[in-house]
Amino acid sequence: MRHAGLHAEHERHVLFQASTIGALLEGAYDGDVSFAELAEHGDLGLGTLNGLDGEMIALDGRFYRADVDGATEEVPASAKTPFAVVVAFQPATEFDLEGSLDHQALLGRIDSQIPADAASCAVRLDGRFDRIRARSVPRQDPPYRPLEEVVAEQHVFELGGVDVTMVGFRFPAYAEGIEVSGWHLHFITEDRSRGGHVLDSRTATAHVQIDPSSELHIELPPDIDLADPEAAGDTHAAIDRVEHQG
Repeated sequence: MRHAGLHAEHERHVLFQASTIGALLEGAYDGDVSFAELAEHGDLGLGTLNGLDGEMIALDGRFYRADVDGATEEVPASAKTPFAVVVAFQPATEFDLEGSLDHQALLGRIDSQIPADAASCAVRLDGRFDRIRARSVPRQDPPYRPLEEVVAEQHVFELGGVDVTMVGFRFPAYAEGIEVSGWHLHFITEDRSRGGHVLDSRTATAHVQIDPSSELHIELPPDIDLADPEAAGDTHAAIDRVEHQG
């Protein structure tokens, strides 16, 4: 689907994505979807802004940008995104977690609650975290460098003893290149002052909500095409470095 064909959806359990992670890897940091248009497709999600200008968190229909130091501000409706994923969040499963869990244990507990027939899902966690290790990246100027080079200059920071909301998605391995396979999470603090891309965490308590997704609609900017699913393995190592290093 190209920009001219965009339409408001708000369908249950349908994800909407602007561009692809493969395009972002190659330095396609200017998109054509505004945040006003993005809001027509969902109220929860994550992404970035044109020029790779920070990490984006969508929560309760409001969009926030976490700058290179993790400080947040609301995104103007006229701003545009080169990559974002959103959903009209309607959880089908909710549960509470008690006790200290490291990041992998946390993801494992969530995985165990996802319906077996759900190819993808959106998740929201509200809770107390003993530790969050996160990152954001500096704004880029043309000519744009590949994402791996930019992430080498990422700013990594840690927060402890904070109440936060994490939002994100889990995609299957065969989506690699179109999306990030596995988990991709961003967070924002309860007071909406700090946020970023989650690298690691330790949970104290959390309320988890899961929205299993049946469809993914992708908007392709000019000159951007879908990645070849057969090439998914070729991009896995690069995406893993971009998403998890730090």
